[in-house]
Amino acid sequence: MHIVITIIGLLVVFAVLLDAFETVVLPRRVRRQYRITSWFYRRTWVPWRKITTHIKSPSRRENFLGYFGPLSLLLLLGLWAVTLIFGFALLQYGAGEHVQLSGEPITFGRLIYHSGETFFTLGYGDIVPTSPIARALAVIEAGMGFGFLGTVIGYLPTIYTAFSRREVQISLLDARAGSPPTAAELLGRFGNRPQQLEFDQILREWERWSGEVLESHISYPPLGFFRSQHSNQSWLGALTTILDTSALIIAGVDNLRSDQAKVTFAMARHAVVDLAQVTKSTYDPMHPDRLPAEELARLRQALAGRNVKLKEGSEFEEKLKHLRSLYEPYSQSIARTLLINLPPWIHSEKKKDNWEAGPWDRAIQAKSLVVLGQPSVRQPKADEHF
Repeated sequence: MHIVITIIGLLVVFAVLLDAFETVVLPRRVRRQYRITSWFYRRTWVPWRKITTHIKSPSRRENFLGYFGPLSLLLLLGLWAVTLIFGFALLQYGAGEHVQLSGEPITFGRLIYHSGETFFTLGYGDIVPTSPIARALAVIEAGMGFGFLGTVIGYLPTIYTAFSRREVQISLLDARAGSPPTAAELLGRFGNRPQQLEFDQILREWERWSGEVLESHISYPPLGFFRSQHSNQSWLGALTTILDTSALIIAGVDNLRSDQAKVTFAMARHAVVDLAQVTKSTYDPMHPDRLPAEELARLRQALAGRNVKLKEGSEFEEKLKHLRSLYEPYSQSIARTLLINLPPWIHSEKKKDNWEAGPWDRAIQAKSLVVLGQPSVRQPKADEHF
């Protein structure tokens, strides 16, 4: 019986250490199906998503979803710690010998307590290991406790640094492509410049950003659950907008070369395909069409009004359709899995950028009207973008 318990304890400790290594240390995607981290996120994300169906306010729903990423990370670290404590308690119960200073009998419950105080290096000394195996296990567990503390101290700043780098570029997209960003706005604001160097530089920056997102989200999968600071922005929305824009340029925009757009598209497409696998997203053959014929016509007309002319003819449409088929199914599957709203190709109505909106704007406008002797007009409350 003690041998069986010892083997179970070894398996528990090994499973936790392997899972922690694969999640925190190993900088590549793990294909193994049965993992503690995968099981944890399946068991926590699904009910969290279901709760959001009862939240009617989009802003509150997005805020609620925003709690999941950081909270799940802390809970995962706690799960590893508790499971390690339980595993070492099994090892101590199966292979160790102990004496309690109070003279009370050693039970498995008391060994869990002893394992916990050893793991967190409390060292009360009320339970003392007496056999060489028990002492060795206590030393090993105490060392793992220090290692766990170091992991927490090192892992959290690392993942938040990656999050911060991701979000800076997303924030920069606000003034360039609107909020939420669209290909129509990005092309309309920068596609009509006399020289293409500035637009190519923007695409080059997003090529690098796509590579960084791919690397960071594969190395630290929980990052995918971290939401952006503004409810109308997201890493997936930014990635999709860059793919939309690059696809339009490759398909054909007058006076715009497609060299940089091609490599940006390749990198961004690589990212969205791999991250669909990281997030365990599934393909939906019935995914909605983001750019039906009437929307394409409206997009063409809107861009033409800003001196950006898309090429005409069936060749352009077929090429654009093919390019879209390379990434839209993946983007939409990730969006469905993570409950992220994908941006449209073109807004149905004019929207303010985030930098143009502020909580005091209506009060400032009302005061200005009063100063001018005009009655203040009560305006509808603007959508909260935080």
